[in-house]
Amino acid sequence: MRNGAKTGIITGVAVAMLAAGGYGAYSLVGGSDDKDAPAAKKQRTVVAEPPTAEQAAAGAKDFLEAWAAGDIAKAASLTDDPAAATTALTAFQEQVKPSALTLAPAGPATPAAFASATGTPSPAKSTAPATAPATPGATATDAASATAPAAPTGTLMGFKARAEFEGTNRVWDYSGFLGVVKMSDNTPAVHWAPSVIHPHLATGETISVQPLPPLAGNVVDRNNKALNSPSITPLIATVQAKVAKLLADQNKDQSDNGTGVVITNPADQNSTPDRLFTIVDPKPPKPFKLTIDANLQAAAEKAMTDLGGKKGSIVAIEPSTGQVLAFANAPVTGLNRAFQGQLAPGSTLKILTSTALLEAGINPDTPVPCPVLSSNPKKIPNSFPDPFPNNTLQQDFMMSCNTAFIDQGLASLKPGALTTTAKDVYGIGLNWQTGLPSFDAVIPDAGANKDEQAMQSIGQGKVQMNPLAIASITATVQSGTFKQPVLVAELPQQKAARDMTPDVAGKLRQMMAATATGGTAANVMAGISDNAGAKTGSAEATGIATSNSWFTAYRGNLAVAAEVEGGGHGVDAAGPAVASIIKAAGNR
Repeated sequence: MRNGAKTGIITGVAVAMLAAGGYGAYSLVGGSDDKDAPAAKKQRTVVAEPPTAEQAAAGAKDFLEAWAAGDIAKAASLTDDPAAATTALTAFQEQVKPSALTLAPAGPATPAAFASATGTPSPAKSTAPATAPATPGATATDAASATAPAAPTGTLMGFKARAEFEGTNRVWDYSGFLGVVKMSDNTPAVHWAPSVIHPHLATGETISVQPLPPLAGNVVDRNNKALNSPSITPLIATVQAKVAKLLADQNKDQSDNGTGVVITNPADQNSTPDRLFTIVDPKPPKPFKLTIDANLQAAAEKAMTDLGGKKGSIVAIEPSTGQVLAFANAPVTGLNRAFQGQLAPGSTLKILTSTALLEAGINPDTPVPCPVLSSNPKKIPNSFPDPFPNNTLQQDFMMSCNTAFIDQGLASLKPGALTTTAKDVYGIGLNWQTGLPSFDAVIPDAGANKDEQAMQSIGQGKVQMNPLAIASITATVQSGTFKQPVLVAELPQQKAARDMTPDVAGKLRQMMAATATGGTAANVMAGISDNAGAKTGSAEATGIATSNSWFTAYRGNLAVAAEVEGGGHGVDAAGPAVASIIKAAGNR
């Protein structure tokens, strides 16, 4: 272990394969199928009888000496799971890269001491920000810990760890713990668990040296105005961590970063790294600028508060750039449903269906009857009782006629057309990197299933969206070009395969404008219909008696979408929320 810590991103070897098993039989010696081979040694197994105090002390001492000396094979052989121990200890050696490692036995330990070392729930396991930065020479209790790993099996022993790193005189001191069990050959063995390496480390997590971006001092909006938002503030640490990783992957300037030992959870994109030790300090924090507009953010937060306890979320996007101007959730804690919701968007998805129909040669003035029931095998009605046999496509869009969109979609669109259009034109499914964990929406290929095709054309069935995705679709209509949403201006943006033609974009804006002035959105959009367009939606969901309310609209260089669980029609709950943001924005 002679190499110093790298100053770039070093991907930790996953500890996911390290199951922290309890007492039981472990095969520690391989057998042979060769009858002429010497008889294999009897398998060593963990026995229920605990080791003596002398055995526990000797087992801990021998293991720690081998690990500190860099003899991974010997150290692993002194555990009850050599394969898992080899993987984890190798990962520590290669990914943490201490230039020197000292491990001193500290004698018997108590479960209370172990619990104290694991501390409070770790940022690597929580969406909450770290409570404090790790400090040089920090002990295990100086930084927030993982959701406490189970106390080690066997006789609990403590040890003191000291790691040194090339290029710095700082040393990392922490208290470690391990359990010693007795084997069937009357020898002690360290019971293997990820927490042997560090008491914060749990199954599925990694420990490695990574860049440490400056912690957020002043978080500011796009206009350098201080930003303190109930929906955003708890997510700042997550944004910073993801932005640092994304910019490093893009070889962007990372000169302000330091380096440190960090625990991460690769399987949980909501997690925030657990900073254990700072090797090189990051530069003093600069204001961390988001694309958010503080005034619109305040309006978004108020819109969610005004829901009166209903669950909902809202997102505002700048169509010309894809920059997120505001987002808010009700409640403000828990799931960031604005970005991570997985809900049927109802008739707001008729924007996508209209795109596919227009590209297939149907025009806004093409006659498209609106019957009482759809023609697919599982008949679907409208939200109103009367037929409108002389409607055009635009009139169907304005009144949100389900049956017209279903029947015309089945007649004019090839199977999979909505899935393809969503991806190629609107960037749905391109693995957006917004700066926060996000669910990028799903429109699965319905194949030849006419009932599923029917449901997808009206935003139901297996379609899953959130306000971020619907706001992005609306922003794409307004600008004519998909701009992937981002929360930090410097982040890379995915590009869609193609733009919609100016003709199709113009017709979509025409249909949405007509809906805002004379269709289902007219009442909500009253007074803000100049250079604007809108679409209402309601979506049925399992277990909810009242449909979910959806609404999306644009005016000028602003696109907004909202959903309210159990809010009813689009104009009943989501519509007023969207309109309040547009009014707060004025003419952008």
